[in-house]
Order: sequence, then structure tokens, then C-alpha cells
Amino acid sequence: MQDEIENALTAIRFGPDGLVPAIAQQYDTGEILMVAWMNREAVRTSLDEGRACYWSRSRAKLWRKGETSGQVQLLRELRLDCDGDTVLLLVDQQGVACHTGRHNCFFRAWRDGGWTIIAEPEIRPEILYPARTGG
Repeated sequence: MQDEIENALTAIRFGPDGLVPAIAQQYDTGEILMVAWMNREAVRTSLDEGRACYWSRSRAKLWRKGETSGQVQLLRELRLDCDGDTVLLLVDQQGVACHTGRHNCFFRAWRDGGWTIIAEPEIRPEILYPARTGG
């Protein structure tokens, strides 16, 4: 399988920073959950382990979705766009996708000249990330 993964990586056009944008979409509903970044190792790990792994730009390290929150994304399929410079992960989201406790990261809509919150948290962030909030 490692040879197949290495072949898959050659088709992806990573940017000068070694990253490619990654869109996570719920495999059965089509709901867009989040956008993140992946480097070669994140793609390799995702394909090898069958769960979403991203590159955290703020922490400068691999980030397995759900490693601290338990809100895992099981990888169903990895797709590559026509230019090879964006990947789409079809995932089975276990729990919420957003660090704010919402199901997806797109909970603000431009309406009537301002940003309107259209989805409330399903779980409080301090429950997801007790170390971040001191709880």
C-alpha cells in the first residue's frame, strides 16, 4: 500500500510552503465541515490510517483530527481537484468538527449587512478542550 500512497502523493501539487488546502466534507450528506491544510506526511498518514490528519500551521506539526477532543474524522475517500492543488476528504465525522463545539466551522452567514450566527454550539469548547480553558 505504501507504493500506492507514494504514487498518489506525486499527483498532488503542494504549494511553495509544502501545503495543500484540504476541504473536509461529510461523506453521506455533503455538508462542508471545515477547511484545513495538509502536507505530504498528513496525506500519507490519512491514507495509511484511514482517519483525517492535517498539518497545524499554528503548532507546526501533524494534527490528527480528534486527538485531543475525541471528535474524529474517519476517512471514506480522498479526492483531488482538476488542477491537483486542492484535496477533498470525504469523512465520517464522529461528533462535532469545529473547535467552537459546532457541527461545522461555517456557522456565520452574511445577512442584512452583518454576520449572523446560524448555528449554536452542540458541546461547550471547555468540555472538548479542558486543557485550553483550564477546566
